[in-house]
Amino acid sequence: MVTTTSEITPTSNRETAFILWFEEVGSKDVGLVGGKNSSLGEMIQQLQPQGVNVPTGFATTAYAYRHFIESAGLESRLRDLFDDLDVNDVANLQERGQLARSLILNTPFPQELQEAIKKAYKTLCDRYSHECGQLSEKYREECEIETQNLDVAVRSSATAEDLPDASFAGQQETYLNIHSVKGVLEACHKCFASLFTDRAISYRENNGFDHFEVALSVGVQKMVRSDLASAGVMFSIDTETGFKNAALITAAYGLGENVVQGSVNPDEYYVFKPTLKQGYRPILDKKVGTKAVKMIYDTGGSKLTKNVEVLPEDQEKFCLSDEEILKLGEWASIIEDHYSQVRDTYTPMDIEWAKDGRTGELYIVQARPETVQGRKSGNVLKTYHLKDHSNVVAIGRSVGAAIGQGKARVILEASRIDQFKEGEVLITNRTDPDWEPIMKKASAIVTNQGGRTCHAAIIAREMGIPAIVGCGDATDKIKTRQEVTICCSEGDEGKVYEGILPFEVEENQLDNLPTTKTQILMNVGNPEKAFSLASIPAQGVGLARLEFIIANHIKAHPLALMKFDELEDEAVKEQIAELTKRYDDKPQFFVDKLARGVATIAASFYPKPVIVRMSDFKTNEYANLLGGQQFEPKEDNPMIGWRGASRYYDPMYRDAFALECEALKMVRDEMGLVNVIPMIPFCRTPEEGKKVIAEMAKHGLKQGENDLKIYVMCELPSNVILADQFAEVFDGFSIGSNDLTQLTLGLDRDSALVAQLFDERNEGVKRMVKLAIETAKKKGRKIGICGQAPSDYPEFAKFLVELGIDSMSLNPDSVLKTLLMVAEVEKG
Repeated sequence: MVTTTSEITPTSNRETAFILWFEEVGSKDVGLVGGKNSSLGEMIQQLQPQGVNVPTGFATTAYAYRHFIESAGLESRLRDLFDDLDVNDVANLQERGQLARSLILNTPFPQELQEAIKKAYKTLCDRYSHECGQLSEKYREECEIETQNLDVAVRSSATAEDLPDASFAGQQETYLNIHSVKGVLEACHKCFASLFTDRAISYRENNGFDHFEVALSVGVQKMVRSDLASAGVMFSIDTETGFKNAALITAAYGLGENVVQGSVNPDEYYVFKPTLKQGYRPILDKKVGTKAVKMIYDTGGSKLTKNVEVLPEDQEKFCLSDEEILKLGEWASIIEDHYSQVRDTYTPMDIEWAKDGRTGELYIVQARPETVQGRKSGNVLKTYHLKDHSNVVAIGRSVGAAIGQGKARVILEASRIDQFKEGEVLITNRTDPDWEPIMKKASAIVTNQGGRTCHAAIIAREMGIPAIVGCGDATDKIKTRQEVTICCSEGDEGKVYEGILPFEVEENQLDNLPTTKTQILMNVGNPEKAFSLASIPAQGVGLARLEFIIANHIKAHPLALMKFDELEDEAVKEQIAELTKRYDDKPQFFVDKLARGVATIAASFYPKPVIVRMSDFKTNEYANLLGGQQFEPKEDNPMIGWRGASRYYDPMYRDAFALECEALKMVRDEMGLVNVIPMIPFCRTPEEGKKVIAEMAKHGLKQGENDLKIYVMCELPSNVILADQFAEVFDGFSIGSNDLTQLTLGLDRDSALVAQLFDERNEGVKRMVKLAIETAKKKGRKIGICGQAPSDYPEFAKFLVELGIDSMSLNPDSVLKTLLMVAEVEKG
């Protein structure tokens, strides 16, 4: 890796230098070389010693740009052009922008600036020629020829760019695979002109930046040969929820420009930073993208790059290994920590990375402060709720957590943006900065292409507009003037619904909330909502159900995966084969999916406790999973049949339970999320509890080892009556008020005939609860409640507090009001 330069500019000359090498600049030099270039210099100087690879290069300075403008007398002519500028008039904006760019492009660089750029480029070629010897024989000769005219990326870097409170991302031009002195000079000239792209002019006008105070620096950086591998964008924060502890990494084959522009639907990976720093391997999620095309070098004609189709078998693969995902996550943490220290405030980062296909090395090619979540106030919790549903027209990745609606406007080309009317929903293939003048007028945005780090997603977040990206077919399914509702509030998946649907927005102030002796926990089942729920002021998760993850993410019965070759239903076999196509070892699919779902919930509340209830499907519910019919008996009353603990040690199911144990062991031991507490449901006797504990130990979940606690649901009369004996087996209890009520009162809560009798406030139920709490406390065991009752009935929550219960786990929408009520009760 080239890190030294042969020519360091004397400090006294820096202000009037035309060229500065990246090694000569740092974070305080935005005024000299712009945000992008000063950041590259900062990382080369400060982070390369920590193992973060950054390709080197040089920057033309802001002084060089001003020298060009002044020596040619361009400022007065540009000011005349902008005298009657109206950025709200698209035709006027386009005309003024075109004239400004033509004026700059038709004015030659001064000879002294040309010579400075030429000399620096030649020096860069010489410096990289020495690296060819480190390549394999396959690439060495090619490298020696290429470094005579080194391939470089030429990127614009404005002096008001990449600031924490402004985002100029993508407004000026970037040119890839540039060769030769002539090519570099032309690209630099085009970059200068791109200070006056339509979108840049519009952005400066709307955000109060003086066109003539902003100068342009150009970065000339050695290309990373990601055309032979992969590239992408990562954020050191979750872009949608602002969850600070996860890094989001996106990746696609070829040069990274396709990911930035939103031309592809990339792979997505989440890494949990706190335990990554402790040496664990916490990949919370991996989603494969379609990655239909990749941008590579062009070898002829006037174009420097081209898009080619990706082979179908490669589209199905992840384009990063787990080791590479973890390395990028580590770098995201290092970069975020460094910039937070430099700025003396928390600074999440937006980072571009690339992998060199020749060497296999990863590199960081850009880093800038993230400008949306980093500026949000953490004192207000704003939640959107859709009150009605209709037909779903399109599905993609949600951007933000809001809801928007209006009449759709399908526009496929930027040249037609003048058709767009304020308040409409923009439907298009993808956006780039040329679309920004109308994006700010949209009530919502929907694209066929792109991931969460594409242009449409970034701008939508910045403008506070709900967006759904990567739908694939939105422009076919949605028609112009059709009324639609864009919903991003239902998790990871964004949905376009037919019609204008009613919704409500709830705002809660999070300042000065009281602290309670009773722990207020939350019930969380859906991993896709976990990051957003983490902002609710709960002290952990009292109930994380595995059923949601199994039914929605895994979908197949565990025994159908373990005995795949024995499946009798060919249609089911085909469905499972499609689900598990990236797995030769099909049971591992179950383990990985379950582990990632649990890990995402556990990470969202780390290091607070997260109590995970092992699977508690009834036989009829298990039978509804893919392949389940073949393995499940038919029971007349599944509610009190073969469920919970009785399955875990049974020879007919114990191998499937082993997969659940493996998943939780992975979460705790490999990902470092030791805040996970497994909980056993429907355990009828203490002897049964001992059998389950022994079964778990066989699969690496040994009670007491690595501080592992195992809780039991207190939901059967026997759990209450024998609570003193259960306390000898388990470390804690959680009252399941739903089952405890039906089994105390002897009724089926699913039967409409007796439904009116189901009431947790019944005196018989309350006496059972009272006895359970008193016994647990006598035996020195923690006891909480995770049933519906405290969420539905404030008086029941009050009753529990007065009994001295340790914790209450509530539905998310009940947490704040119950917290305030509990604080009042505790005050007496």
